[in-house]
Amino acid sequence: MSDHVTQDFERFTGPNPAGNDEVAAAYARGQHDNARLPIGVVLEISGSGSQIALDLQRINECMADDDASVAMAGQVGSQIKIRVGDAWLLANVRDQRKDRRTEGGIIAHIDFLGEGGEEKLTGRIHGFKRGVTRYPIPGALIYPCTTRDLEQIYASDGRASITIGKVFPTKDIRAGLYIDAMLGKHFALLGSTGTGKSTSAALILHRICEAAPKGHIVMIDPHGEYSAAFRTTGQILDVSNLQMPYWLMNFEEHCEVLLSSSGNERQTDQDILAKVLLAARTKSRLAQTMGKITVDSPIPYLLSDFGNILQDEMGRLDKATSSAPYMRIKQKLDELKADPRYQFMFSGMLVGDTMVDFISKIFRMPGGGRPISIIDVSGVPSDITSTVVAVLSRLVFDFAIWGREEKTRPVLLVCEEAHRYVPNEKNADGSSVGKILSRIAKEGRKYGISLGLITQRPSDLAEGVLSQCGTIIAMRLNNDRDQAFVKAAMPEGARGFLDSIPALRNRECIICGEGVAIPIRVSFDALEEHKRPASEDPSFTELWNQDGGEEELVERVVMRWRSQG
Repeated sequence: MSDHVTQDFERFTGPNPAGNDEVAAAYARGQHDNARLPIGVVLEISGSGSQIALDLQRINECMADDDASVAMAGQVGSQIKIRVGDAWLLANVRDQRKDRRTEGGIIAHIDFLGEGGEEKLTGRIHGFKRGVTRYPIPGALIYPCTTRDLEQIYASDGRASITIGKVFPTKDIRAGLYIDAMLGKHFALLGSTGTGKSTSAALILHRICEAAPKGHIVMIDPHGEYSAAFRTTGQILDVSNLQMPYWLMNFEEHCEVLLSSSGNERQTDQDILAKVLLAARTKSRLAQTMGKITVDSPIPYLLSDFGNILQDEMGRLDKATSSAPYMRIKQKLDELKADPRYQFMFSGMLVGDTMVDFISKIFRMPGGGRPISIIDVSGVPSDITSTVVAVLSRLVFDFAIWGREEKTRPVLLVCEEAHRYVPNEKNADGSSVGKILSRIAKEGRKYGISLGLITQRPSDLAEGVLSQCGTIIAMRLNNDRDQAFVKAAMPEGARGFLDSIPALRNRECIICGEGVAIPIRVSFDALEEHKRPASEDPSFTELWNQDGGEEELVERVVMRWRSQG
């Protein structure tokens, strides 16, 4: 081994236990090939990661390399490889600090990602697999990963996948998501407002629809953003055409809509409501053909029957309480029937047995070439929005449970602004939507239900729900609490990637979990204009330099405001 090689490595690592001959051979093989020359050595080994020493001079030499992956070698978030026997071990650089003991030395921590064999002629990685079977020893040499190495690592293993962008820092390696693995164990898309979250969600859903044109996807859209993105490829449902029958609600959901009391009064009101609701359902002709039914059975009933039974119970002399609870329920029912905003749900036209047609429409069975239904709940009155979402989510779950004996028809339920519906304990209000979505997160995959959560505030999500998501797609998060929450939910090997979350650009993300072979940083593809959601931020300077037509605009807005039913 030549003297300058010995000096290069011993000045910051000490004697090399892996053997000086290996370093000399590396220099002899490629005088000017950065990919074939080591950039450091292993110092310490532990189960999931290790501490390494890097040579600042070698890192600077690599920065000038034409290969973007080699140019990133040794930097935080980059991949490096370590030879272990006749195989390569791949790792991700988590952090760096200057080694005060030596000039030009850098100490870094790495997280192991997986391993693959070595092609004898080229020295590249092939047959890459996640996990580690053989660990390196202290003193093992560290090399840069090349773009060709990463091509092998990120290459599809034959499973059904969709491509959504490019792997950072390469210019041409496509980033893929394994559909079955991602949907089979749920996924979450996280990112602060303005990072391109809605457009990225639309991109992923468009790709899934293209790959599975006969799929069954239900998306809850609280702001009416996604109608524009799926107008030609999906079924758009809002208050004008949703026509969701009130009798589909179970007892708990009826309580949320019809009861406004609390404490001891609420228990009394619930007892009365249960008795009246069961009696109203029992009067249905359908109920009489079915034998025994419960208060939760989705049996149509007439609102007039419900009101009459309530009136009769209130007039009974042997009732256990005063008339006040009956009056509270009757008053609320009359409000719902009279308010035009609730006509999409509490209409006398919805009394027919339309459950089969409603489920077929919502779940896209058959889809007719439109596999996704967008449920725009932006026009739903805010006091029952969570109940509407609860009914739709519960229908997905109950349909899967009662359809176990049939051929499985998996359904993907995507929930935008998920922190509103499955809040953490601090913000929890005990609503039924939080309970059903939490149950889907825990048990849904057994029944073929996939849950997709999209949120800008992951720290406001219920504890445990995010950890049930097998694939996490994290865009830039500006809040420290959100960053810490996501890091706690991510696997150990992705920690180095997670540290870069605050530094991500718009439409960039970190993906880790079941949907990818190893954690990756991805730049999303640009989405065609007609496929984008209506989530663009308005330009203040541009719009505030235009005028004309304001009087007519205000009149039209006020007219829509007044006739919001």
